[in-house]
Amino acid sequence: MNWNDWLILGALALILGLTTWLLWQVRSASWDTAWEQALAVSSERLERQLRDEVARSSSGTRQEIGQALAVFQQTLLAQSGDIARTQATQAQATREAQDVALKRFSEAVNDQLRALSDANERRLGEVRATVEQRLTTLQQGNEQKLEQMRATVDEKLHATLEARLGESFKQVADRLEQVHRGLGEMQLLAKDVGSLNRVLTNVKTRGIFGEVQLSGLLEQVFTPEQYATNVETVPASGARVEFAIRLPGRREDGAPLWLPIDSKFPREDYERLLEAQERADAPGVEQAGRAIEVRLRLEARTIREKYVAPPHTTDFGIMFVPTEGLYAEALRRPGLVEGIQREFKVMLTGPTTLLATLSSLQMGFRTLALEKRSAEVWEVLGAVKTEFHKFGEVLAKTKKKLDEASKTIDAAEVRTRAMARSLREVEAVPEERAQALLPGGPSDEGPEPVQMVLPAEEEPIADA
Repeated sequence: MNWNDWLILGALALILGLTTWLLWQVRSASWDTAWEQALAVSSERLERQLRDEVARSSSGTRQEIGQALAVFQQTLLAQSGDIARTQATQAQATREAQDVALKRFSEAVNDQLRALSDANERRLGEVRATVEQRLTTLQQGNEQKLEQMRATVDEKLHATLEARLGESFKQVADRLEQVHRGLGEMQLLAKDVGSLNRVLTNVKTRGIFGEVQLSGLLEQVFTPEQYATNVETVPASGARVEFAIRLPGRREDGAPLWLPIDSKFPREDYERLLEAQERADAPGVEQAGRAIEVRLRLEARTIREKYVAPPHTTDFGIMFVPTEGLYAEALRRPGLVEGIQREFKVMLTGPTTLLATLSSLQMGFRTLALEKRSAEVWEVLGAVKTEFHKFGEVLAKTKKKLDEASKTIDAAEVRTRAMARSLREVEAVPEERAQALLPGGPSDEGPEPVQMVLPAEEEPIADA
C-alpha cells in the first residue's frame, strides 16, 4: 500500500467519525425523523463512493507492484547469468593451470620413483644374495641340531612315557582297588545300619544302647571306685538303678551315699517327631513334642519313686538321654526341664551336659577329699619336720665319711701314679702270660679292665 491508500483510509475514518458525532448530536437535540433519514441516505452514499474509490486504488496498487516485481526479476536473472559466465570462465582458467601444475609434479615424481626403484632393486638383489647364503648355512646347522634334539627328545619321551604310563596304570589299579574296598565297606555299613535299626527297634536293646553310652561317659570322668553299676540304692526294694555315683563320706551306718543315674530313650516318640518335621507337619510336630514331654515326666517320676530315697541316696537323681537331638527337643519344650527338676528332683542331661555336670561333681569330690585329709597332711608334715633334723645330722656324718674316703682315694691315686712311673721302663708281657703269673685277675669272660693313661710329665702331689 502506498501513501494514496493511507490517505483514503484516513479520510474514510474522518467521515465515519463525523457521521457518528452528527448522529449523536442529532439524537441529543431530538430532531425529527425526516432529517435522520436524509442524513442516513447521504451517509450510505458517501460510504459507497469511498468503498469504490478504495477498490480502484487497491487494484492500481497491485498492478504497480506486479510490474515492479517483474522488472526486479528480469534484473536478477540478467545479473545471475553474468555471474555464472564469469565464474565458469575463472573455473576454466583455474582448472587449466592446475592440470599443467599436476602434470609437471607427476613427471617429477615419476622420475624420482623410477630412480629410487632402480636403487632399491640393486640393493634388494645384494641383500637377497647375502640372506640366501646365510639362510643356507643356518638351515644346515639347524637341521643338524634338530636331528640331535629329535633323537634326544625321542629317547627321553620314550622313557618318560613308559614311566608315566606305568605310574598311571598303577594309580588307576590302586584307585580301583580302593573303590572296590570302599564299595565293600559301604555294603558292610549298610548291613550294620540295618542291624542297628533292628537292634534299636527292641525296647531292651535301646536301653542297653543308652547304658553303653552312659558307661563310656562315666569312664572318661570317674575311676571305677567312684561309681558302680546295677546298684540297689534303696535297701530291700529290689529296684536297681543302672549307674550310681559314690559320693565322698559315709552315712552313720557306714554305707556309701549314692547319686542315682538312669538312661532313658523314648525312640518311637522321637522318630515320630523327626518324621513330622520332615513333612513340615506343624500339628504332628506339636503332638509328638507333647508325647515326648509326657514320656519324660513319667520316667522322671519313676526315677524319683524307685531310686531316690534319702538318706540312702541324695535328694535328687539324674536322667540321661543318649542323643543331643532329644535333649534339645526337651529344652525347647517350655518349662519341661525346670518342672522335672522342681516336681521330681530329677536333673535332665544329654551327652554334653552330663560331662559338664560330672566334671563339676568330680571337682566337688576332690575338694571334699582335700578338706577331709588336710588334718592328716598337717600331721605328716609335723612328723617330717621332726625327722628332718635327724636327717641333717646323718647327712653331716655321711659327708664327713665321704671326705675321708675321698682323701684315701686321692692318696691311693698318687701312689698308683708313682708306681706307674717306676714301671714305665718295664716291658709288658702278653695278657695270657699275665693271667698265668697273676692268678685272680680278670677272666676272659669278664668285662674289659679300665686302663688309665697318665701324662709322663705329671708329678705326684707328695713330691710337690
